[in-house]
Amino acid sequence: MIPKVANIVIDCADLDAMAAFWGELLGMRTTRADDDWLDLAPLGGNGPVLSFQRVPERKTAKNRLHFDLDVPDVRAAGERAAGLGATRAPTPPGASFQVWRDPEGNEFCLCPLP
Repeated sequence: MIPKVANIVIDCADLDAMAAFWGELLGMRTTRADDDWLDLAPLGGNGPVLSFQRVPERKTAKNRLHFDLDVPDVRAAGERAAGLGATRAPTPPGASFQVWRDPEGNEFCLCPLP
């Protein structure tokens, strides 16, 4: 039996801020929320649910898992992400992609469309 990925969960301190950032960045709406958990709509409409779980501790190290987001214009997508609260992270010299951090410091990459 092969399992299906049902949720991708991001630990965070502020559910509302993270849902606002990721929801706006990815064009997704909140589908479920309670005091310690929040779901956005499934990724791609039928993929896993992007979820946020409130935790007491802050992020202290580099992510072991991150999103690579394909965009038609990396620079314009970076400006949009910055306007939503993202901050630029160090990116390898000469890379075609850019590394960014969400409002709680979780890294993600903006990549040119293949």
